[in-house]
Amino acid sequence: MDLGLRRALAADRRAILSAETEWLTEILGIPPRDTAHYERALTHGSHGADNYQRLEFLGDRVLGLAMAEWLSERFPQAREGELSHRFTTLVSGATCAAVAREIGVRPHLRLGKQARGDGAIESDNILGDALEALIGALYIEHGFPAAASFVRRHWAGFLDGQSTVPRHPKSLLHEWAEANNRRPPTYTLAARTGPDHAPRFSVTASLGSAGEASGDGSSKQEAETAAAAALLAKLT
Repeated sequence: MDLGLRRALAADRRAILSAETEWLTEILGIPPRDTAHYERALTHGSHGADNYQRLEFLGDRVLGLAMAEWLSERFPQAREGELSHRFTTLVSGATCAAVAREIGVRPHLRLGKQARGDGAIESDNILGDALEALIGALYIEHGFPAAASFVRRHWAGFLDGQSTVPRHPKSLLHEWAEANNRRPPTYTLAARTGPDHAPRFSVTASLGSAGEASGDGSSKQEAETAAAAALLAKLT
């Protein structure tokens, strides 16, 4: 390779890393010591073996602890059930993906060519996993206080937006069935489409003769939730 081209590529690489470091410092609230952790957190399996999976596993647990601690402080008189409903909504894949979009994760994701071509950059699953991986990387570098601060800063709008205790559509549908002397709802996987890195699921929720409805999502659980919400809308 020509020396001039090598230098140009090296300069481009330095510019990209500098821009990413500025972005990380802004969203983390603290300068990263080793960007390698965060590069891994932003790397999908389609891009290489050194990807975000292990960091996502760690970050998911750190997010859960940080959120549980925050909710316990914020709602000292709330019962366990109320806290659980709030917790489930705030740590859901949909909320994590929304936070990821809000802080600008998408342009920094490292995806394989095929995955990018398939639209994986818009996948809620991938965006949510990458966000949790960033939390895992932050925890490794700066400990739990820094990770908890990150969660409180970027989830504040979502928590403040919970004017009432959120109820999960599947729980509400189950309660409707009980109140109307019906058997519990059933959920049937109707279809699974898309590549492994960006799957789409279609699920049908049924209450027998009372009716049924379908819902889609990037995970089976998400599709079941959408189907339950759709059936509730028809029933009520």
